[in-house]
Amino acid sequence: VGPALFFSLLIITLSFIPVFTLEAQEGRLFGPLAFTKTYAMAAAAGLSVTLVPVLMGYWIRGKIPDEHRNPINRGLIWIYQPALDAVLRWPKATLLVAVLVFLTGLWPVSRLGGEFLPPLDEGDLLYMPTALPGLSAQKASELLQQTDRLIKTVPEVAHVFGKAGRADTATDAAPLTMFETTIQFKPRDQWRPGMTPEKLVKELDQAVQVPGMANLWIPPIRNRIDMLATGIKSPIGVKVYGTDLAQIDKTTQAIERIAKTVPGVSSALAERMTGGRYIDVDIDRAAAARYGLNIAGVQAIVAGAIGGATIGETVEGLARYPISLRYPREWRDSLSDLRNLPIYTPQGSQITLGTVATVKVTEGPPMLKSENARLTGWVYVDVRDRDMATVVKEIRAKVDDEAKLESGMSISYSGQFEFMERANAKLKLVVPATLVIIFVLLYLIFARFGEALLIMATLPFALTGGVWFLYLLDYDLSVATGVGFIALAGVSAEFGVIMLLYLKNAWTERLDAGSKDEHALLDAIREGAVQRVRPKAMTVAVIIAGLLPILWGSGTGSEIMSRIAAPMVGGMITAPLLSLFVLPAAYLLMRRKQSRVTPTEVTHHAGEQP
Repeated sequence: VGPALFFSLLIITLSFIPVFTLEAQEGRLFGPLAFTKTYAMAAAAGLSVTLVPVLMGYWIRGKIPDEHRNPINRGLIWIYQPALDAVLRWPKATLLVAVLVFLTGLWPVSRLGGEFLPPLDEGDLLYMPTALPGLSAQKASELLQQTDRLIKTVPEVAHVFGKAGRADTATDAAPLTMFETTIQFKPRDQWRPGMTPEKLVKELDQAVQVPGMANLWIPPIRNRIDMLATGIKSPIGVKVYGTDLAQIDKTTQAIERIAKTVPGVSSALAERMTGGRYIDVDIDRAAAARYGLNIAGVQAIVAGAIGGATIGETVEGLARYPISLRYPREWRDSLSDLRNLPIYTPQGSQITLGTVATVKVTEGPPMLKSENARLTGWVYVDVRDRDMATVVKEIRAKVDDEAKLESGMSISYSGQFEFMERANAKLKLVVPATLVIIFVLLYLIFARFGEALLIMATLPFALTGGVWFLYLLDYDLSVATGVGFIALAGVSAEFGVIMLLYLKNAWTERLDAGSKDEHALLDAIREGAVQRVRPKAMTVAVIIAGLLPILWGSGTGSEIMSRIAAPMVGGMITAPLLSLFVLPAAYLLMRRKQSRVTPTEVTHHAGEQP
């Protein structure tokens, strides 16, 4: 049993290879879990061959109670023995039932949605609407105060802090039309009865309805990570690439209209490539020359008087503050005032800016964005009450059918959906390679191709319980649930290896004793299977007892941990059934070449104890 146990631990460890290969957010999130599990198993394996034997010599002495004297063990065998006899009586029917159970799992799989990671309750919330271009600073300030007051009407809101436009840093290229409002909530015990974060977001969305602004509610930390990685602030982003701004703007607005028709899309807004307003100062060279002015001189006056110029700095203790000088706001807040700005010529006379230049308002793109040396336009799509993968699938289908792309244009999907596609692409390559490695290890354990293939073929049946449990909990498939299924597959393989090893050892003993008839085969299967009842029950009880607190836990991070634990809890129903019933039936059919067993003989010996 020792080598098989060692290889079982090795299989469980190698089953986490896909987790080790994850990168970026998912790698940093689940990598410590995989390393911790690996180190814990390595320590357990080391202690089992060093410290445990020594302690057994000290503590396990005297008269050791018989295993069958334990009432719990006797009860488990009393329940298991008749069921095992029925399985051995109809092994083909047992395998057929197992196949049918596996096929039932295809129905919930087809209805499970997909997401990158479950939404994490960070405690606070970020309100990030986007307005249409051409918004003045005064109007932006009014809208910001208006939305803050509307948000504060919700009883669970404690504080609201809003910002419009960009901060005084080159790393925050936010236009004036982008609002960022941080919402701090009161403690949960002060919330209304029955109120949840999901209901709270819906109520806020209904309370804050401003024409021309598309709402977006997102956790602050996740928003910053997504924007740093992709530039997209919403869960789903559509990027349109091209060379003509007008065509890009037309396509993004068409995608916005299409996205709003997809069920589950709470808001969709395309960044406008036109609508920005700029003040152009077109200098009249001849008129400037008549007053002794050149182009550079007029431009310097405009930049300094209107934009401002730093003329010095003030030192206050350890702090230094720049001193900027420009004309007061009331002199430059309209086109007529700008035309009447006074300018002194080299001869000492005073003229106005309108004398040597034409001041007018022109339209242009509010912001230019490029990726891979190509102009790009973005569409922000927010999703609520539906999984992200299905929404993107429908948006893609509708965009392919209804949106027309000109020559040289292309579309890509970004945001959290981009992370999900990256993780899925990595797992599609690594998981099959891991399964091949596990199959090789199984072949090294049993030295038989058929027995190794039997363990691999029964693994999908063990995962069926996890799939059904996810469906019942209304969880979507994500990287977190994928980690849970990987852990479940490793444990299920260990269940199968140990059970098959006990069956094989019991049959080998009878072959060595010269018993090759059908009775010996049945007795060997009964003996090997019954010996695994108590360890199997203990293992399942320990796993479920350890995972139920995680599954039922609450607080920050519980959303991800519960989705890791859910496949394991559900799989602890089908995985033990697999090893206790399906494997004995399959092993009986595999060994019938050495010993033919008739249904009558199985019935005759059904009541015998090993």
